[in-house]
Amino acid sequence: MRNKAVEKWDALLFLCFTQAHWREYILIYLALHNFSDRFQLENIAAAVETDLNALRDNYEQVGETAAEILLDAIASGIIAYCCQVSEIGKLLPGALYVHVSALSHLHPLLRLSEGYARRTFNRIDGANIIKFNIEQPTKISYLFYPEFDTDAHPALHASIQVDIQNRSISDRDYSTSDNPPILHRKETFVTPDYPHYQEFANLTRQEEELRLLNKTSSIGTLRGWLQCLENYGVEIQGHQIIRLAPISPFQLPKIERHKAAIIRKNISRPVRLAMEADLFNQDTTFFDYGCGHGSDITYISEKGYTSAGWDPYYSPDTPLTPADIVNIGYVINVIERTDERREALIKAWELTGKVLIVAALVLIDDRETGQVAYGDGVITRRHTFQKYYQQEEVKTYIDQVLSVDSVPVALGIYFVFRDESLAETYRASRFRSRATTPRVRANIKRFEDYQEMLAPLMTFVTERGRLPVKSEVAELEDLRAEFGNFRRAFQVILQATDQKEWDAIAHKRRLDLLVYLALSKFARSHKSKHITSEIRNDIKGLFDTYEEAWEMAEEMLFSLGDPGVIANCCQQSVVGCTTGFKHAPLFPSSFLVHISAFSELDPLLRLYEGCANRTIGRLDGATLIKFYTNQPKISYLFYPEFDAEPHPILHTSMQIDLRDLSVRHKNYKKINDPPILHRKESLVTPDYPNYEKFVRLTQQEENWGLLDDLSAIKNLKGWQHILEKNCAEIKNYRLYWRKDADPYHIKLVQSYRKKRQKTKANYSGSPFDVIQSDLSPNPTPTRGGE
Repeated sequence: MRNKAVEKWDALLFLCFTQAHWREYILIYLALHNFSDRFQLENIAAAVETDLNALRDNYEQVGETAAEILLDAIASGIIAYCCQVSEIGKLLPGALYVHVSALSHLHPLLRLSEGYARRTFNRIDGANIIKFNIEQPTKISYLFYPEFDTDAHPALHASIQVDIQNRSISDRDYSTSDNPPILHRKETFVTPDYPHYQEFANLTRQEEELRLLNKTSSIGTLRGWLQCLENYGVEIQGHQIIRLAPISPFQLPKIERHKAAIIRKNISRPVRLAMEADLFNQDTTFFDYGCGHGSDITYISEKGYTSAGWDPYYSPDTPLTPADIVNIGYVINVIERTDERREALIKAWELTGKVLIVAALVLIDDRETGQVAYGDGVITRRHTFQKYYQQEEVKTYIDQVLSVDSVPVALGIYFVFRDESLAETYRASRFRSRATTPRVRANIKRFEDYQEMLAPLMTFVTERGRLPVKSEVAELEDLRAEFGNFRRAFQVILQATDQKEWDAIAHKRRLDLLVYLALSKFARSHKSKHITSEIRNDIKGLFDTYEEAWEMAEEMLFSLGDPGVIANCCQQSVVGCTTGFKHAPLFPSSFLVHISAFSELDPLLRLYEGCANRTIGRLDGATLIKFYTNQPKISYLFYPEFDAEPHPILHTSMQIDLRDLSVRHKNYKKINDPPILHRKESLVTPDYPNYEKFVRLTQQEENWGLLDDLSAIKNLKGWQHILEKNCAEIKNYRLYWRKDADPYHIKLVQSYRKKRQKTKANYSGSPFDVIQSDLSPNPTPTRGGE
């Protein structure tokens, strides 16, 4: 792959200089001087004076051309390409990291880019790692690792980021952090002739043999790395790995499992999810294996269900009683012996009549301080044992120990069904879209006479998209006897309702069924015999043949292999906010939709999300689902105040990489400047509560000019700054002038708003494409909530 910028550079080198050794250095020098001060010939070293004299009066032109090449290289993406193909440095998905000693070995365009960044801010002494940003090539970072040579895994002390396009600089100090980023594989940053190269490489080889570098997501910071070393029973002295002596059997720490029990005021999350999934019916019995203080037992009893529980510390005398639903919530985490852990899970399963609820702590963040390695887990300061699982590890463990196919419900929570047919019914129910029974539009005498008798049939067809088969629903047998068959009864319903609405329901249910069948391919040992009779009837009623339904489902699943399919579905979606098409600066390369509107999405998007959901489960309480249109990832976002606040703050996110099902979890609760939402109406359907309020507020904000620069208001502080600059405040989903606003400032804002409206009126394109070349960075409101 060649780029015009590279070709121009090589041509310029050949034309300008005769001494090959000095060509690149002289040209870089000229380009950098062109960017800053006027070139002064007398300041040049004597070693290159001959070449420069040969240029005579052309040096300024050469410098200008070289500078233009750099800008062209940045704009055309060749800087990013040079990073990706570089044989020097450590290449990660978003950046290339290079030690300062290796800069001279990089492509000259990368050296030119770095040289210009360095001239922008000349006080960068001490930085020893240079970061070239692949996704944003105009940004270069200087990282300070003072102990790079002496520390096997040096900690980052500070960073300086230079934007060569905007000529802006930002910095960050890590010197006081108790959990700074650290380096691994130091030999990848330098060249083979670096003084310590072999020492670095030998250490990396030892670490790979011990698999210390396998979990890259948890060892990038100091705490995570130290915890990893403790878990493996090793430490590093100099650049050598030292195995620690095993703990003597006489010094085993005393594990106090009962201290891990939590005193809850409300129902636990696993049991709550079981209630919400309608697993409890009138005669359901419940048993809590490892009940702790018994809060779940109390809650279930108050709901009218027979419940009991056993705990080795708090309720050791309670008999182990079989029950329809058994909960073993966060128990396998606190048992330090692997054989006892396995035995507990098996005993809980033996007590289970219908559904076993299994919950385990999942490793999603760096582990807290005050823990020491013990077995395959850690011991806390309170002398409790905690085994942290990866999300996919929980399912694998349950499935292997119990020989089942557990169903993920949320992060770390699984349902295990005794009857696989019930499991299939539950799985199918999770992918059924919303449908409303068609409204009665005409007063037909015959329909009115039988309306009460016909209501259950209307409900059934709304739920299934088809007519019931003979003897499928006991409560409809009187209706069938009255009319002779269900088809005749439904003809009476059609006299009073719209046929097209029923056809739309059947189409929805057909798509729902295809999503379910496609996801069934992911089952560890999917067998047709596990398909319930109800779903078999659905297939027969909605498709020509059973084989046709499976073939169509398989085609849907295979179509996800085309990266453009998801992006196209996002672009065409009638609900949700799609970037690159509507509001690109706000959500780059992604598609965002509210969880309530999920069932309205294209079935391919629902299938795509189901691929993650089936193994990992959703983030509990997730408000929005985020699809990435340029990479196979899905995120679940939790905005607890979505309904109450006009611009809610992001609380938690969980990102799933579909390539390896790895999970990244982030809590924004303590972040000083968290992300916020705008244009909420674009994320929901028109029947969502307060939808009209959302629309009205967004229209006001657009009229006031507050949404002109979405990239500046995506975080809380940026939004507060825009409101303050425009003397605006929001009350009950309406914009008002602040009462304490300076009257003169308001006049300036009003004046500017008129100019802005005139500019937009003269622009014929999309309002999101307006180039605000002559507009102030502080958009302007007017009086009266217009």
